[in-house]
Amino acid sequence: MTHGTNRNRTVSAEGVARVEGEGSLRVVVHDGTVSEVSLDIFEPPRYFEAMLVGRHFSEAPDITARICGICPVAYQLTACAAMEDAAGIVVDDRVQLLRRLLYCGEWIQSHALHVYLLHAPDFLKCQDAVELAEREPNVIERGLALKRTGNLVMETVGGRAVHPVNVRVGGFYSAPEPAAIAALAHPLERALDAALATVNWVAGFDFPDVTSSYRFVALRQDGRYAIDGGRPGSSDGLDVAPQRFAELSVEEHVARSTALHARLDGRSYLTGPLARYALNAPLFPEVVRNAARAAGLGETCVNPFQSIVVRALEMVFACDEALRLVAQYEPPVPAADVVVARAGVGTGVTEAPRGLLLHQYEIDADGNIVRARIMPPTSQNQLTIEEDLRRVVEGGLDLNDDDLRWRCEQAVRNHDPCISCAAHFLDLKVEHS
Repeated sequence: MTHGTNRNRTVSAEGVARVEGEGSLRVVVHDGTVSEVSLDIFEPPRYFEAMLVGRHFSEAPDITARICGICPVAYQLTACAAMEDAAGIVVDDRVQLLRRLLYCGEWIQSHALHVYLLHAPDFLKCQDAVELAEREPNVIERGLALKRTGNLVMETVGGRAVHPVNVRVGGFYSAPEPAAIAALAHPLERALDAALATVNWVAGFDFPDVTSSYRFVALRQDGRYAIDGGRPGSSDGLDVAPQRFAELSVEEHVARSTALHARLDGRSYLTGPLARYALNAPLFPEVVRNAARAAGLGETCVNPFQSIVVRALEMVFACDEALRLVAQYEPPVPAADVVVARAGVGTGVTEAPRGLLLHQYEIDADGNIVRARIMPPTSQNQLTIEEDLRRVVEGGLDLNDDDLRWRCEQAVRNHDPCISCAAHFLDLKVEHS
């Protein structure tokens, strides 16, 4: 492509790939200023919230797990948390610890998938992970080994890696035998070494000089790095119960997208690894804090392109945390608490790999779902992704068309939108006026 004029450009893309769903991108530059940015999502809605209405509350974990094949545990455990909140119960500590171990498995496999197969090729000028595997087979094998370990944890605790079958409201259908949990220690030790090597690897990438004053939103949980619950908080002082967060977070339809856009107090915000790191990094164990210092990160990370480093740090954390949970495992007896339906509203929040996930359900006296609301991380981040695209284009007007396309691809994948994988991200065209 020719370089053309930089002051008047229209950057457009159709058939977005290597993102989950279908969408397009359009950025208009007029007189050297970005006048329009839109990330258009036109995947047909799947109506999971409507499908839940009329179903028994106990069915929610299995139904919502089908929303995503990469992070089904997030949907299952958030649904469980909401239903237990509606019923007014708090599960046994050993159930909660086992849930946290299951969630660690999902963080490991999801972050490994993103770092190695989706995001790293952008920094290494590879068209896809296949090209990266041809150039650096040992690197890709390390990433696949990490993913296999995460899958193994999910299979051991959840029954299988994709859409686990052992999770239920109140706990689990059966508790894994201690020997099965103990057998996870050696694979997790190898995974911890691989995760530390991953941090060292990605910290050496060439990162564009782009920063933002994000409004970070993440969970905080009883003096530990939040995964499986907590209170929503923000970098500007928000600290509320999950139900209040649901009230403050307003989702709206926009003409360019079938995905809802969320605002908190009328403003955009960012959830996910950068937000968790900004709000909770001091709660990392020493092995993660040391790795962060070695990677050159400070107390916060406001360069979205360095999110790949933070995801790698969270892999280190998830491996280390899983090892701790394996070492102290005691099977919950019984494997699930009894949950009796009552009329009411329940709200659950957890930290999916990509960010804060909220479920809210209204239940009638017979235990049937009257109303369902599911707010995934991507709907919360979509406005911020568009703001990032604006900054990237404004700062990259001196780039030629191919390099600007590449930079836009990276800018979207920085936030790992919860979208299905394909060979490429964008088929981008640049029109000059």
